Amino acid sequence: MSRYLFVTGKLAAQALTGALAKMMPDFDYEVAVLPISVAALMDTRFVAKKLEGARGSDVVMIPGLCRGDLAPIADRVGVQVIRGPKDLKDIPAFFGRECRLEGYGDYRVQILAEVVDAYQLSLPLLLPRAEYFRASGADIIDLGCPVEGNFPGVEAVVAALKERGFVVSLDTFNTEDILRADRAGLDYLLSVNSRNLELAPRLACKVVVIPDFDQGLELACKVVVIPDFDQGLESLERNIAQLEAWHVRYIIDPILNPISFGFTESLCRFYETRRRHPQAEMLMGLGNLTELTDADSTGITAVMAGVITELEINYVLTTEVISWARGAVRELDLARRLMYYACQNRVLPKHLDDSLLTVKDPPYEPYTEEELRAMQAQVRDRNFRIFTDDDSIYVFNNKLFIKSTDIGAIYTQLGVEGASHAFYLGRELQKAVLAVQLGKKYVQEEDLRWGYLSGDSQKRSD
Repeated sequence: MSRYLFVTGKLAAQALTGALAKMMPDFDYEVAVLPISVAALMDTRFVAKKLEGARGSDVVMIPGLCRGDLAPIADRVGVQVIRGPKDLKDIPAFFGRECRLEGYGDYRVQILAEVVDAYQLSLPLLLPRAEYFRASGADIIDLGCPVEGNFPGVEAVVAALKERGFVVSLDTFNTEDILRADRAGLDYLLSVNSRNLELAPRLACKVVVIPDFDQGLELACKVVVIPDFDQGLESLERNIAQLEAWHVRYIIDPILNPISFGFTESLCRFYETRRRHPQAEMLMGLGNLTELTDADSTGITAVMAGVITELEINYVLTTEVISWARGAVRELDLARRLMYYACQNRVLPKHLDDSLLTVKDPPYEPYTEEELRAMQAQVRDRNFRIFTDDDSIYVFNNKLFIKSTDIGAIYTQLGVEGASHAFYLGRELQKAVLAVQLGKKYVQEEDLRWGYLSGDSQKRSD
């Protein structure tokens, strides 16, 4: 059985001991209290100087806020030294992450990121957009075209993207644009149905087959095949049969409808299409949901990624036009990994990767008022400590203990003098009230957590 030595300061010693006792760990441990009140003020040189050996432990854990190189401590104690979480309340979750998730991060589905209205953009504007999508996880760059009219210079755009290593698709029914883009090396065409099906045998790219609008499926190069407009799945079947007769490679898109315009029925189309064509490649476009629903795209994308994974859909098209869909490509990249792991291992997509928890936070345990009052009893200085729980902000030093959610009322009681101190406390109190409003974890002098948006997401395998 492993033995850990937890290093802390005087003020946190009691809380640390209580947290370790409550988690009932499957390892032995001891707590070393160094001669300093606030553990966060320690650096590794101080720990190396004051820590008197490893006390028979296999691992020494120092507080997460303790800055500096771990090597001086390791040289002093002769065992492994690690940083724990920034908040001792997170120690149980920290040890829960030690069980690695083998294979986490794999995925099957390919992401098409659409550069909306690409035909209106110059190359100096379009190329950075494509690079942004590639950095976000996109596998294919889709060029958005006008509903009517053409895309001047489409062949030059396709050629420029191909020169830079992009896989490219084109979203249009314009015959001349399709042929010019195909000659320039287009990889996929979105989409074909009976309206332009005769083009498919002439193309080098792969087509997506979809209905006609309000029907079912279309084609892309690899062609995406869709239903004919206003005709449904049977028209899609006719289009697929014709493509197979011509030996044209295709991807099927039964078309996902917006909510209140046949969304549930369209899910049934996808299910039925997969039942009829268990080996066929399929595509789903998420923009009709993420762009057309007054809700953050994060949760919508996660749920739909689960549907996509269960149906073994091969390609997903998404967009980032409206403000609440910004980051949708990155969200889809994270969601496809989460859902692939969950489905492959027959586990819930929970407690695996918290990257998609942005506005709300992963579970955490706040300090109780009783614990904070016990902490205050040990404080000997006038520096203010700030904590929050589910519904209150707590501010205390050696003389004051304030509980409230009214930051104006809190501030008037602090007796602050000096602009820099006032600015500091104002910033921290505003951050604290935001944490209470959103149910987020607040840690003094630390940024609030925003999942993948702040780059601090934490997989259980980390």
